[in-house]
Amino acid sequence: MTALVRDPIPLAPRPGRRPPAAGAASLALRPVLDRPRRPARVIAAFPSAVYLELRGDTEPRVVAVVSSDAVRLPNAVVVVAARRERPFRAVREGGEAWVGDGRVETDGLETRVRRWWDPSPALGTVTPATLARGVRDLEAALNEAGDAARCGLAGHPDPLLLADRCAAGDLAGAVEAAERIVGLGPGLTPSGDDILAGLLIALRLLGGAACPGGRAAWLADWLGAAVTADAGTRTTALAATLLHCAASGGAGAEVAAVLRAVAGHEPAGPAVRRLLAAGHTSGADLATGVHAGCRAALALGASAGRVRKVSA
Repeated sequence: MTALVRDPIPLAPRPGRRPPAAGAASLALRPVLDRPRRPARVIAAFPSAVYLELRGDTEPRVVAVVSSDAVRLPNAVVVVAARRERPFRAVREGGEAWVGDGRVETDGLETRVRRWWDPSPALGTVTPATLARGVRDLEAALNEAGDAARCGLAGHPDPLLLADRCAAGDLAGAVEAAERIVGLGPGLTPSGDDILAGLLIALRLLGGAACPGGRAAWLADWLGAAVTADAGTRTTALAATLLHCAASGGAGAEVAAVLRAVAGHEPAGPAVRRLLAAGHTSGADLATGVHAGCRAALALGASAGRVRKVSA
């Protein structure tokens, strides 16, 4: 992740309150954090993360405020406090909040953005040989993980069908399979949405790095448009925001590390283990989608190479 330092004008604490804590925000949140303050609501509060939903339908609609040792989502503001310090102990679900003017505020929490980080990892140029080797390393790491890599929709036919249709470059078939798993599964981020997010990120970022302007990026554009068109009414607010982030290439830190491993920049094993440790099944679901997206990027790049050879 690339950290972009910004040094805003210091603001005095509000009367009767402590000075705001410093935070590092994803660039995906800039459209809402740089705007004037807007009302929001706390939709979930955990020891390591708080989720705020903004009123209205403009994405990103959900802002995550997370501890420094929590899973770093692409829509996160990271505070300089670990979970053991209980930075969110006074935040209550259902409470009123405000987001904007470079701040996130609610009862028991006031964070001022002091830095920005880029949720789209820089992968550089990825050769077909590097991508093929990276996909093999990813598959080996997932196989080694065993049941820990079992996604929440294991046994459901559509994730496999989605992966196959993407690898074949079949947009219509991929959209049909994708639309059947949007919102499928329990929790704040249903398994179907996590699989789709991992798939879209891998298609866009690795496909773009391996073959700029190729069929993988084309597929990511159209598939992303299809699954985000009505995500706000078909899944949770947090999952809809994460799908919008993924469609534009926004990855959480753990997913970004796996993509960097596939691109040949770091070992696959440790990166995959960190991702699989995220959430109950979210890590495995994201890994399932990333694997499908990497396989599709490899297959579509190979088919494009064959077409170029025939044309020549």
